[in-house]
Amino acid sequence: MKKNAAQVNKYLLTKISGEPTILYKAAAHLIKHGGKKLRPFMVIRTAQMLGGTAQSAIPAASAVEMIHNFTLVHDDIMDNDDMRHGVPTVHKKYDKSLAILAGDVLFSKAFQTVSTAAIATKQTKKTNQKSSNNNSKLISRLATACVQVCEGQVLDIKMGQAKKIPTQSQYITMISKKTAALFDVSCAMGAICANASQKDITNMSQFGKNLGIAFQITDDLIGITGDPKITQKPVGNDLREGKKSLPIVLAINKADKHEKKVILKCFGNPKSTKKELHTAIQTIANLGIEKTTRKHALKYASAAQKSLQKYKATPAKKDMISLLDFVVKRTI
Repeated sequence: MKKNAAQVNKYLLTKISGEPTILYKAAAHLIKHGGKKLRPFMVIRTAQMLGGTAQSAIPAASAVEMIHNFTLVHDDIMDNDDMRHGVPTVHKKYDKSLAILAGDVLFSKAFQTVSTAAIATKQTKKTNQKSSNNNSKLISRLATACVQVCEGQVLDIKMGQAKKIPTQSQYITMISKKTAALFDVSCAMGAICANASQKDITNMSQFGKNLGIAFQITDDLIGITGDPKITQKPVGNDLREGKKSLPIVLAINKADKHEKKVILKCFGNPKSTKKELHTAIQTIANLGIEKTTRKHALKYASAAQKSLQKYKATPAKKDMISLLDFVVKRTI
């Protein structure tokens, strides 16, 4: 994954350059400072698994990472977060206006990148036509994913503002758009880069969606139970912020009257003391929420793995299965 990230970063930084320099420095800030580059990894490995090459998939992989970073920059502004990947967020290091423009240029560069990338390797009349068709597919897929991410973000905001605790179904709908849409499109774009059939594109799209849901469920669990030394976030941060994530929804629904009172005392309460948060987190742990939440994540990971069954064993397929395992078992 590190080797893959290095390849993508090298390509990305050739695309995120220009004048005025300060704009592109702001746009490249988070890209230069970490991130696992999961989405580009998925684009490239999907392409390789379906008979394509890493080289043909790097432009699409880079475009997805640009869109991902665009969402991070704007999310940090909306949430007024100070830190990301252990460094100041873009709007804190530069300023809010420049950060908005940095996000916008990442969004624009993503579409510029996929619209001009050559998918076909031999530039004959026939392959030029194939390449043009693939570029159109890539642009359409990426645009649809961007719309879904925006819809998911609004659902998340509205969910946070509502007094009612959402249902599991509402939560899954929200993360399917906000998070899983970029996992979905990563695999679909990888398949397109391999000149795969529509059936394979759809199949890998479904793989990515289920993987993305499993990823977000696990991420939300870490927001409750994660080690602050590793996550770089305060203990019980999601609980204090009133985030209506699956672990919290499950805990509130399962808790008895006294347990619910303990949890809700800290829920959405920035003035919660460390002792109160510790008690609330311990209450959630005693309800067996970690096991239940990981079981939900495993259900989606298992559905994702079924999408890979028809493909022959290759190093790329092995990497995709390992990624599924990592997503469900990870602690950060």
